[in-house]
Amino acid sequence: MMALTATSAFAGGYRVSLQGQKQLGMGHTGVAVTNSAEVLFFNPAGAVFLKDKFNVSVGANALFARTKFQNETYNWKASTENTGTPFSLYASYKALDWLAVGLAVYTPYGSAVEWDQDWVGSHLVNNIDLQAIYVQPIASIKLSEKFSIGGGPIYVTGGVEFNRNLTRSLTDVEGPEGKRSDVTLDAQNVTAWGWSAGMMFNPVDKVRIGLNYRSEITMEARDGDAKFADVPAFAQGIYSNTRFNADLPLPAELTAGISVQLSDKWLVAFDYNRTFWNVYKSLTVDFASPAIATSVNPRNYKDASTFRIGTQFKPNDKFSFRAGWYYDESPVRPGYFAPETPRNDSMGFTGGLTYMINSNFGVDVSFLYLHFDEVNASYDHYTEDGNQNVSFGGKYKNVVFSPGVGLSYSF
Repeated sequence: MMALTATSAFAGGYRVSLQGQKQLGMGHTGVAVTNSAEVLFFNPAGAVFLKDKFNVSVGANALFARTKFQNETYNWKASTENTGTPFSLYASYKALDWLAVGLAVYTPYGSAVEWDQDWVGSHLVNNIDLQAIYVQPIASIKLSEKFSIGGGPIYVTGGVEFNRNLTRSLTDVEGPEGKRSDVTLDAQNVTAWGWSAGMMFNPVDKVRIGLNYRSEITMEARDGDAKFADVPAFAQGIYSNTRFNADLPLPAELTAGISVQLSDKWLVAFDYNRTFWNVYKSLTVDFASPAIATSVNPRNYKDASTFRIGTQFKPNDKFSFRAGWYYDESPVRPGYFAPETPRNDSMGFTGGLTYMINSNFGVDVSFLYLHFDEVNASYDHYTEDGNQNVSFGGKYKNVVFSPGVGLSYSF
């Protein structure tokens, strides 16, 4: 499953919100919910409050994303359809009444976008495939019957492959097909470390309050491969295969929330998430060859918020039904709308259910429909041959649908 991972970005920037089937059904709330091992991602402090000694949840989503681009002034049209399979695996063990330990493996960041070859925006991107897998051991400590803390280190492994044309016009006119000149940047087995910490407080029996912080992690690609293709003879002395360095920040995020058990059957939850995207200042690629200038593409992202609400209805021991909604702000500022992450503000509509095969083993299903308003946006910071601020823009329209399935086991 890890080998097949190719997640598509659809939350703000390249953040992917598909970290659990139960919690996705509830609008991807969970920082104050303790109904499965999925709490290891949302708030590791809650693991010690799980009622069973051993808990495991595993799941994956099939993600279908489609983006259409149009510029009516110049009659430009293009589209991209992408699929992905983000996954998660969580397991917890209550070693003592006051101590639980566990392991979480999940994919919170990624991007897979492939535009038509040589489309009108190919000088910015043809395709990109970004993958990041988080592996997090956790410890959860109950300080009292009402208060707990938890967290642990995060190990990240991933890679990126990115292709774009070198300029808006450079072409190998002497080649057999007269193709545009392009570069492919490939860096694999990139690793980094971070951490996560949270707390959970139960002021009364029916109410939980949660807070969780996940640190910024910078993926530092070093000595990646830069391969140039279809370069005309007069430019081959400059654009020859070389190595490159680049950094990509995976931003920190802070989540706070509350859940209320309205009755034995009804649970509601609300989460507020703040992602600190301001660390993504530019996409900078430093080539080892002195003949190739450093590529600096400003991004200037801003911090963004997500508001989530969800509910669970459990009529009996066999079934649980869930529904949710969230509003996700885009971190992209006006004038910085680059087509490798063509996302604007969105609303997510979610649902799901669990069927318990027996008292310990259940099947979870979920779905997500993500609605984006049509946006007329541009990227105004492309430079070529000394010309500053060459603008590229038009109307973008996005549709995302993601069904998911998972298994839960506890005893």
